[in-house]
Amino acid sequence: MNDELDQILISYKQPDFERKLGELRIAIMKAAVFEPGDPRYTQIKDIIDDVKNRGDEAVADSTAKYDNVKLTPAQFRISKEDLKKAHNKIDKTLLKSVRQAINNVRKYQEEIFVDNDKSCSSKTGIKYTPIKRVGICVPGAAAPLPSTVIMTAVPAQVAGVEEIVVVSPPRYKGSINPVILAVCYELGIIEVYRIGGAQAVAALAFGTKSIGKVYKIIGPGNIWVQFAKREVFGMLVDIDSIAGPSEVLIIANDTANPAWVAADMLSQAEHAPGSATVFTDSKMLAEKVLAELKKQVGTLTRKKATVECLKEFSFIALFENMEQVIAAANDFASEHLQIQCGEDSRKIADKIKNAGAIFIGDYSPVAVGDYWAGPSHTLPTGMTAKFFSGLTANDFIKSTSIIEYDKEKLAKCAEDIIRLAEAEGLDAHAKSIKIRQER
Repeated sequence: MNDELDQILISYKQPDFERKLGELRIAIMKAAVFEPGDPRYTQIKDIIDDVKNRGDEAVADSTAKYDNVKLTPAQFRISKEDLKKAHNKIDKTLLKSVRQAINNVRKYQEEIFVDNDKSCSSKTGIKYTPIKRVGICVPGAAAPLPSTVIMTAVPAQVAGVEEIVVVSPPRYKGSINPVILAVCYELGIIEVYRIGGAQAVAALAFGTKSIGKVYKIIGPGNIWVQFAKREVFGMLVDIDSIAGPSEVLIIANDTANPAWVAADMLSQAEHAPGSATVFTDSKMLAEKVLAELKKQVGTLTRKKATVECLKEFSFIALFENMEQVIAAANDFASEHLQIQCGEDSRKIADKIKNAGAIFIGDYSPVAVGDYWAGPSHTLPTGMTAKFFSGLTANDFIKSTSIIEYDKEKLAKCAEDIIRLAEAEGLDAHAKSIKIRQER
């Protein structure tokens, strides 16, 4: 099986090199979307419409159908007692680590938060107000993600969000993984529902008798969750982004440790789907990383799925020089970008314009950002780092313009405003100024 991985090593000397890179970009993007005509897209819209029309009953029906868990609306919400019980049972050393991670994230988010109203010239200004109620989607499949609660809820709390709601599919004995529940309780989040998928997104967007409507929905999830978020975005709620498979792009030169680079690739590929790509100008490193991949993947419990993921969504790409590597990296606009180029790492990082998060140096693997460093691990994927940013506390506030003119100030600019309004043919706009100038 490992010989199959030979195909992921490509070189600029190959006539189809650029085509292969282009196909990889398309494959990553397609993994985040349903193809036109895919019946699952219609299915998602039907689920959303059903929840809109039938509320809790539709949520219960979809949960039974897609999660194989039968719940009544009264059973959707996790009681505060059960949250506390999960918190009491969590391993104490794990809880210590959770608390430190929370502190790290809170400190970072407080330092970058734009939290002051501002007065400007000409009696204008800006006012910041936190979004009142936010919903967080937390995956709950084979690998439950309590870190997602930290990385989404803490920024919201720093921003001053009053009400935080967590939804997660009932995959753990018909409920939610107890570590997720414990982290919620640690953060003071007591509104937690054992529902997931498109039905949970719809319930948050429309509100039901059991679940109050929110104004922003954030968090990762499978393609069903992401497309449901896209469907309700705009008129109903705000969202963070439409996220696809997790991805890492590693820029490395001949100073990098090939075993570490291979391990970093596998840490993303094991998501299955996940994209793990290396861009390098060193033929020797490229070959050594491939050899390490073959060796290390054999030790994984999810070996077969990871190999398939490497074949479908990953490359070790050899470029002619580092300038070409940097240009291609900016075009890929990866979610996670690692730079393992020794003393040149910081200099290369300064030339990166498009990336969700940049990890500089040999000792900054993605896992540091996933769990510990402070920035949220909720990041743009599928080349959307060209226009989306990672989640921060600043995404949970709204800005409101402030304009305050007095009689004298308005008089000074009245003729100009009237002239502009009349140029647009908006007589009533002009009249609203003229009437205040009449004596």
